[in-house]
Amino acid sequence: MTNPAERLVDLLDLEQIEVNIFRGRSPEESLQRVFGGQVAGQALVAAGRTTDGARPVHSLHAYFLRPGRPGVPIVYQVERVRDGRSFTTRRVTAVQQGRTIFNLTASFHKPEEGAFEHQLPPARKVPDPESLPTVAEEVRERLGALPESLERMARRQPFDIRYVDRLRWTPEEVEAAEPRSAVWMRAVGPLGDDPLVHTCALTYASDMTLLDAVRLPVEPLWGPRGFDLASLDHAMWFHRPFRADEWFLYDQESPIATGGRGLARGRIYDVEGRMLVSVVQEGLFRRLER
Repeated sequence: MTNPAERLVDLLDLEQIEVNIFRGRSPEESLQRVFGGQVAGQALVAAGRTTDGARPVHSLHAYFLRPGRPGVPIVYQVERVRDGRSFTTRRVTAVQQGRTIFNLTASFHKPEEGAFEHQLPPARKVPDPESLPTVAEEVRERLGALPESLERMARRQPFDIRYVDRLRWTPEEVEAAEPRSAVWMRAVGPLGDDPLVHTCALTYASDMTLLDAVRLPVEPLWGPRGFDLASLDHAMWFHRPFRADEWFLYDQESPIATGGRGLARGRIYDVEGRMLVSVVQEGLFRRLER
């Protein structure tokens, strides 16, 4: 299985080991901790597998409690909190080696017609994704070649990511940056037709770049890091159906960073400017000792 999109679908295909208990793989990677988007996506799969499938998820709220260890399986225990006429609620606990590393509560809503609609448009007009370079192309242009570690990461990456604004490298560019970022994203290959897979894949992707908005005024996004960062919590609201293997715009901003924590908000739009998802996350930022 060489296509990173196929590997993502496989990663989200949990093994059911009891009625409300599922096991997910955690790839062996040269990372200090399991990627948070992976844990959130797998937990949402576990929650969705205990519903009738007729109600799409409309929101999730999660806490990252401990770093997960790469290469070690994660067990997801689902509590069936409520099955109502319109809403279904599930609580998921992710356990690794006997310790809880993650909690998630997800709510599923029976589709219904709304009495009215409105939405905020994207904050600005942005170029089409096909006209923008990939991250790998931008880094190669700057450095002449990708470092070996980034080359391996680029080959494994399940999403094509294209920054709307050119990456900043110099101290002057960084100092002039506002705490805002926007990227076009889509899976690098087809993800099939299961709506739950697309929702969980986008949940995975939502943790990839959101904290960029916090870092932008402080340091270049690519290159040696001056800060250790970790996701603390994550919340999402799903407004409309979508496909994660089609282009979506992830518009991100950080209203505040203080006390070692930075808050980031994101709005996700399709190519027609329809808002699909809202995201909020807080991250921990600590200066690395040199």
